[in-house]
Amino acid sequence: MRYFLRLAYNGKDYHGWQIQPNANSIQQELNKALSTLLRKEINVVGAGRTDTGVHAKEMFAHFDWEGEIETENLIYRLNRILPAGIAIYNLFQVQDDDHTRFSAVSRKYEYHLASFKDPFSLGTAYLFHRSLNVELMNAAAQLLIGRKDFECFSKTGTQVHTNICTITLAKWIKKNGRLVFTIEADRFLRNMVRAITGTLLKVGLEEWNEQDILNILESKNRSQAGESVPAHGLYLVEVKYPEHIEQNFERIIQ
Repeated sequence: MRYFLRLAYNGKDYHGWQIQPNANSIQQELNKALSTLLRKEINVVGAGRTDTGVHAKEMFAHFDWEGEIETENLIYRLNRILPAGIAIYNLFQVQDDDHTRFSAVSRKYEYHLASFKDPFSLGTAYLFHRSLNVELMNAAAQLLIGRKDFECFSKTGTQVHTNICTITLAKWIKKNGRLVFTIEADRFLRNMVRAITGTLLKVGLEEWNEQDILNILESKNRSQAGESVPAHGLYLVEVKYPEHIEQNFERIIQ
C-alpha cells in the first residue's frame, strides 16, 4: 500500500530535502522517524528537491507499507519525535501508482523580501533595502507566462530532458509587511525561481526593462540573467494533484 505524507518545514537548519553524505536533510529525518516508529526501514520519495535553506509550507512525500496504518496515531507520534522545524499535517492512503513527484500537476512558490531589519524575518525573508518599482516588475513577470524554454534561468550543468516549463502565475504583491513574489508552473528547473526573482529585481531597480527580459529568454544563457537571490527567502507553498488525491485533505495552512 502507498501512503502520502503532507508536511511543512523550516529549511534553515537543513541542507535541503535530499539525503546527502555528512549533512542533515529533511528526507533523512523523515526516513529515520518512520523507520523508528514502523520498525522497518522506510525510504520516502518527495514531490521535489528544495535546496539548502529553502522552506516548505507544503510538501508531499510517499512511502510503501504492507498493511493498514492508524493514520492519526502515526501523525501524532511522528510530530512528537521529528525536530521542531518539521511538521506532519496529513497522512493518507493512495493508489499504488500515485507518485508525489510524477503525479503532481503544478507547484507554487513564494519569494519573500523584507524592506527593513526585523528580528522575526531573520532566516525567513531576504532583507532588501533598495526601492523597487513593483509595477514594472509585474509587467515584466507577465512576459514569463506560458509554455517557454527557461534554460536561461536554470542552474548550469543540470541534467534534464527538457527546459520547457509552463508558467501559469507570476506576480508581486505586498503581504504582511513583505513584498512577495508568487509563481506557479507545471514544473521548475533547478534554481529557476531564485534566478527569475533576481532578474525581476533588476527590473524593479530600473536597470533592465521588458525588452531585456525577452532578450534573456531568447538567449537561453544563464549568464545573461540576474543573480540568484538567497535561498532563505524561498518557500514551496503548494503542490497540486489530481482530484482523487486532493480529496484526501483540506488546505487550511497557508
